[in-house]
Amino acid sequence: MEELIFARGFLEGYLFREKGGTGAVPNIPNIPGVAVTEKKVDLKPLIIYGTETGNSKKAATKLLSDLKKDKIQAKSVDIHQFSANKLEKETLVYFIISTQGDGELPMNAQGFYDELKAANVKLDKLNYAVFGLGDTSYPLFCNAGIMLDELIAEKGGKRLLPLVKADIDYNDLFNGWQHELHLAMKNFGAESAPKTPIATVSKPAATKKNYVGQISHKIVLNDTGSNKETYHIEISSDDDIQYVPGDALGVVPKNAEEDVHTILQLFDVNEAKKITLNGVEKTAQQWLKELNLKGLTKRTIDKIAELFGVAIALEKADLEDTLALIPELDKTRFEVLLQVLSPIIPRLYSISSSKEAHDGQVHLTVNLCKFNAAGKEKTGLASRYFADYPKDTDLDFYIHPNQHFRLPEDDKDIILIGPGTGIAPFRSFLAERDARGADGKNWLFFGEQYFVHDFYYQTEIQEWLSTGLLTKLSTAFSRDQQHKIYVQDRIKENGKLFNEWIESGAYIYICGQKDPMSKDVEQTILEVISQERRISIEDAAVVLEELEVSGRYLKDVY
Repeated sequence: MEELIFARGFLEGYLFREKGGTGAVPNIPNIPGVAVTEKKVDLKPLIIYGTETGNSKKAATKLLSDLKKDKIQAKSVDIHQFSANKLEKETLVYFIISTQGDGELPMNAQGFYDELKAANVKLDKLNYAVFGLGDTSYPLFCNAGIMLDELIAEKGGKRLLPLVKADIDYNDLFNGWQHELHLAMKNFGAESAPKTPIATVSKPAATKKNYVGQISHKIVLNDTGSNKETYHIEISSDDDIQYVPGDALGVVPKNAEEDVHTILQLFDVNEAKKITLNGVEKTAQQWLKELNLKGLTKRTIDKIAELFGVAIALEKADLEDTLALIPELDKTRFEVLLQVLSPIIPRLYSISSSKEAHDGQVHLTVNLCKFNAAGKEKTGLASRYFADYPKDTDLDFYIHPNQHFRLPEDDKDIILIGPGTGIAPFRSFLAERDARGADGKNWLFFGEQYFVHDFYYQTEIQEWLSTGLLTKLSTAFSRDQQHKIYVQDRIKENGKLFNEWIESGAYIYICGQKDPMSKDVEQTILEVISQERRISIEDAAVVLEELEVSGRYLKDVY
């Protein structure tokens, strides 16, 4: 009965928001025998967020801001900076946590989780709620939220609200969750408060439309002598591909034939052998093309070690390198091994075209990822997949909407910071603004290694400068001089003007590598705001946080 009442109340709030309602949510059912008290309770909730790309932090910042508006003394903290042992002293904690890749915790949250799992703590005084962020395209949807929610309950924590699992477009569900938190806090501590239901609530995911297209054009953007191999890829389709600037293209790559052949040889298995897993029959070759053989997580490696009765001290490795550490490989365990491996997770690439400006095509800017591991030169699975993909051959993909990385109104000014392939969405932004005749000013920061070899889309950018679409261009080619220069150095050099743009209402966008690029850029922006406004770094951080909450500081980093 209580679960039904909770679900009804949650959905009333959610549907009310869906229809554009504001203010108090009507028709929240009364629970027989339980009065919702207006008695003020001295609440000091703690918001703990675990994030990889920044969405969880953004949600936590919004929650913190709204709680403070209600005169509630809340605090927000990065999970990486919070000791699990301190949970024993807390009475009210809201967790907001994203899921990465193969159902993994964000890197900044793994240490907290491991510490809590090993800790001898009793969380009997703790009331908590978990809001999980994820993507239903991935096999283990919101798994990090599930893991954290279950672990805290095992340690004695009491669920204030059920676990919420949210898909990419989480705003409406997050607003509903906030409303439920508000109701729960009104009655927090009352003896007559109902027991919290433990059912999971999740927003029905919008069906992602799958497309079939063909790579009609593919070129390497780098000139001869470059250290990089970056592809401009154009995809055409008979379908009307629906996307807007800021969105990404999602694809599930397949393993290369040579990698599949290597594993088949290790186990002396014929590629045509039929194998049934979970009621699905495929050939051995087909299974190995579709199961993840690259960058296995520690969890998967531990399962393989257990399967073959050995100890493997690796955090992350390819299957081939993992199997090489097994002294005597039991070749009869091939089919069991397949059950241990996870499906290949989708890969996302920022779209670098405008539907209006590029005749409905989808363009990508893909750098072939090269690195050394286990004494071998390796390449990234998805980037190699695109680099090798034959032209005019059907390619399955989908569009991944990114509601949190959108252009503002046409009359607003924008600052675009996109070194390397981070230029991708900003090519889309500028082409779209050009096609629409937007009158807002545009300032682009671009950086790479060498001007001659690595100036992606140079001709287009110079044309946008000459037509006035680009108000200002700041480039940083790190290896063209003895002292390396990066985009953050150009921001610092233009600090006065940069701050003037912000004070005049400009939106700031960052795209590219999270570490170290986006962190270095953000630190420089803080320093510029601090210096130009003659305020402390701490006060500058408040300014930047306010920009983020208001939607004027946006990041798409990876």
